[in-house]
Amino acid sequence: MPLSIRTGRTRLAVAAAACAVALTTLVGCSDGGGGGGGGSATTSAASPTTGGQTQVTIDNFKFQPASLTVAPGAKITVVNNDTTTHTLTATKGASFDTGDIAPGKSATITAPSKPGAFPYDCTIHPFMTGTLTVK
Repeated sequence: MPLSIRTGRTRLAVAAAACAVALTTLVGCSDGGGGGGGGSATTSAASPTTGGQTQVTIDNFKFQPASLTVAPGAKITVVNNDTTTHTLTATKGASFDTGDIAPGKSATITAPSKPGAFPYDCTIHPFMTGTLTVK
């Protein structure tokens, strides 16, 4: 049974939209940088234990927990469980920045020494946000 023109055009439009989404995802999630390098973060393979340090996990394009309260100068390990590179970067000033964290890797940052609320995001995926509160 031959396809009608409407059905063929609809399938073509759906296929074109799927290709556009795939291309956008590949370009937007490339490991092309954007994480900066400010701050003193160290990168290593992800491990299930953090040796008593506070941990933020990146999974499914979300920081978990998104809101975290720590003492001044606390060490925070950021573990990337996603399939693409991410950062955890202060949005105001250069208080902290993990730089690029590849999938399956982690980085450690030091919380600011002054109390306050420090919003952060992923510089590669700015819709990923959170807040570090130092008390």
